[in-house]
Amino acid sequence: MSRMVGREVRLVSRPVGWPGPENFAVVRTGVPDPGEGQVLVRNRWMSVDPYMRGRMDDGESYIAPFEVGAVLEGHAVGEVVASGAAGVPVGATVSHFAGWREYALLDAADVAVVDVSVARPQDHLHVLGQTGLTAYLAVTEVARVRPGDVVFVSGAAGAVGSLVGQLARRFGAARVVGSAGGAQKARVLTEVFGFDAAVDYRAGGVAEQLAVAAPEGIDVYVDHVGGEHLQAAIGALRPGGRAALVGMISGYSAAEPVPGPSNLYDVVVKHLTLRGLLVTEYYDRLPGYVAQAARWLADGSLRSRETVVEGIARAPEAFLGMLGGANVGKMLVRL
Repeated sequence: MSRMVGREVRLVSRPVGWPGPENFAVVRTGVPDPGEGQVLVRNRWMSVDPYMRGRMDDGESYIAPFEVGAVLEGHAVGEVVASGAAGVPVGATVSHFAGWREYALLDAADVAVVDVSVARPQDHLHVLGQTGLTAYLAVTEVARVRPGDVVFVSGAAGAVGSLVGQLARRFGAARVVGSAGGAQKARVLTEVFGFDAAVDYRAGGVAEQLAVAAPEGIDVYVDHVGGEHLQAAIGALRPGGRAALVGMISGYSAAEPVPGPSNLYDVVVKHLTLRGLLVTEYYDRLPGYVAQAARWLADGSLRSRETVVEGIARAPEAFLGMLGGANVGKMLVRL
């Protein structure tokens, strides 16, 4: 055992409704030496993401819940500081799934060496990682944006949504409308990310504002919010419209089941397609996507933004802020 000490964040209780700081604890712990075939990583960046809220509950899902008393986990990027694996040398930058801690001991098979010559390390948690792949799949495969389409994106100032709008334009959308909370975020959509119009859901009804932004209706909807946004989008979708359902953050911390849209019969009469998207089913596509997106990022045609919180002790704060919409682009913690 090395004499190094690191900090990690553990789940100490399951939240009922909206989570709070009392559900987390920052704990100091010893740092082990790597054995044969293992690497020790000093994490430098970690991601906090909406799906983590579901993992705080003890229920069946596509991914196992966090265990009470155990360190949380999620995507992170760091530097190998000790190695017992010939293929992953000391000094390599790697991505992995053991975030929420300063040091991670991992089998070499559970890390991926990332090329920091094509982009910054943290970009591999955002535009060149799961976030970017999700946006790409929503636009190119699940909802299939076609030339001339009108596209509506909820949660458009967030990590995935901000990329969806830009990729929709790249693949032929004629008009892209995004929804965000607050006038400042609405301006970011049009001034930074290139959306044609923005819906500020805090300023009025989503359906009414969408009718102004897209008076002839929409062809594609990419949903990260659910609730009122999903109902408005179903109402606005034209016959044959498609929706990619990526997330429904409006209901993640609800204490009771959230009612579904009241206009689901529109899906029948307008022969709409609503299709869910779990990026975990498409990880084999990541290398090909990264090769494309790295070029777009380098030439400036794909813009990324991030909100950075400093230090492992503030990781719960970053997570809670992300759930409440405090971020523009990707919420990251620099360790």
